[in-house]
Amino acid sequence: MNLELKDKTAIVTGGSRGIGKAIAAALAREGCDIAIIARDMSAAAAAANEIEAATGRNTRAYRADTGSDDDARAAVTQIVAEFSGVDILVNAAAQPGGQATPPALSEITSELFWTDVNVKVMGYLRMARECAPHMRARGWGRIINISGLAARQTGSTIGSIRNVGVAALTKNLADELGPYGINVVCVHPGLTRTEKTPAMIARQARAKGISEDEIARGMAASNSVRRLITAEDVAEIVAFLASPRAVAINGESIGAGGGGIGAIHY
Repeated sequence: MNLELKDKTAIVTGGSRGIGKAIAAALAREGCDIAIIARDMSAAAAAANEIEAATGRNTRAYRADTGSDDDARAAVTQIVAEFSGVDILVNAAAQPGGQATPPALSEITSELFWTDVNVKVMGYLRMARECAPHMRARGWGRIINISGLAARQTGSTIGSIRNVGVAALTKNLADELGPYGINVVCVHPGLTRTEKTPAMIARQARAKGISEDEIARGMAASNSVRRLITAEDVAEIVAFLASPRAVAINGESIGAGGGGIGAIHY
């Protein structure tokens, strides 16, 4: 299927690693030019160089903290000037979940909470606020917010709150921006294999005194397809949602974790 993405410009926040990097690469393979935003400029530049070498698409790195109004505004202004606009925004800049045991109630501080929510909820809003006028001027755009399945289950108080917040932000933006040709969708990854996964498996195996294979099998058994979903799997979904082909999907929150066992979402 031709996703009709050739020569569109995509901004991917958190694009230097993990799911964000996989999304940037998938969009580049479909013909997009890519602006990667990350707090670590050296990591962003390395990812941009790797993707450009593999795809031949114009891919550039920008340093910004999306937890800052000034950084978000300055990054979008520079990108729009250098790429002559923006068509797609993928918000993926956030503290990754599932890397450590979530804090219990007694351990949750205001700093922990607001630092997380400022980047993943307010940061997403900041970037949408800066990009939407440029999309509206073109009469077309896509905003994809990467959230997480903690929105649909307990176990991480801050994780659940921030991810539910992203879903609520998504629907509000979709209703407001839809009449101007801008679709806004939320994607909820679950447990996802990224470059950090092997080290995490090794740590858990040592802590539990079992093999790494046993840990990996247990992780795969947590979804209905019985295999660990990869960052690339999630990226393929995002590439479709970012395309003109996905016009019928707007304001929705789409699970991308291989299928949660037992629960029914409707």
